[in-house]
Amino acid sequence: MRDDGADLVHRKGGGLPRLLEIMRRLRDPETGCPWDIEQDFDTIAPYTIEEAYEVADAIERKAWDELRGELGDLLLQVVYHAEIAAERDLFDFHAVADAIAEKMVARHPHVFGAESRDKSAEQQTRDWETVKAAERKAKDRGAVLDDVALGLPSLMRAEKLQKRAARVGFDWPGAEDVLAKIAEEAREVAEAPEDKIAEEVGDLLFVVANLARHLKVDPETALRGANAKFARRFAFIEAALRAEGRRPEDSDLEEMDALWDKAKAAGL
Repeated sequence: MRDDGADLVHRKGGGLPRLLEIMRRLRDPETGCPWDIEQDFDTIAPYTIEEAYEVADAIERKAWDELRGELGDLLLQVVYHAEIAAERDLFDFHAVADAIAEKMVARHPHVFGAESRDKSAEQQTRDWETVKAAERKAKDRGAVLDDVALGLPSLMRAEKLQKRAARVGFDWPGAEDVLAKIAEEAREVAEAPEDKIAEEVGDLLFVVANLARHLKVDPETALRGANAKFARRFAFIEAALRAEGRRPEDSDLEEMDALWDKAKAAGL
């Protein structure tokens, strides 16, 4: 008699049940993969973050042929954590799915309840924040910043900390006040002793993130765009030098800066 689990593992088109069975088999303490068996929440968490960025990267590059695979990699992380939780009798994948389903229904009364859909996206955002605030209060987390996740990327966490503090009135009135603070922090970086430079640079970055929030710019997206722009323009410099049989290390700052200006003028 054949093993139904084995049949499911090899069944093309098996969808989510197939993936869940594959993970169960990988984690089987007697017949599973030694590496997979050794993993726990802490060791898998970095891969979860990495896969989320891979999804964002595919979207930014409009690499739609890659996006399906990247989303699968991210889904695997959820399945992995859920399997570990099930082994510890904490919860399982179905509980995870049900929890987010309940949350989405509760946070969209204008779709799944009696509230009217006749309101702006801005009003819906405010309503969303009101519902989330009620959820936090129900959890009784205590302090205002308590449930801002420690594991977030630093730039994203800075924005969330600032946004949470702003809800209780701890915020600058406008962007011009933040710009003044940026100038102040920049001076402090310039004047800082060596053992304080890292701290002062951190303060400066924190305030720049606050400026982005005031201007309704996602700082992570903005910085990702700046990274891409830098890469494009530097690639232009390399290509121009390569055409002359040279490399960047064979050039100097003045020449490369002039090539940078050419790349900028070309719209790169």
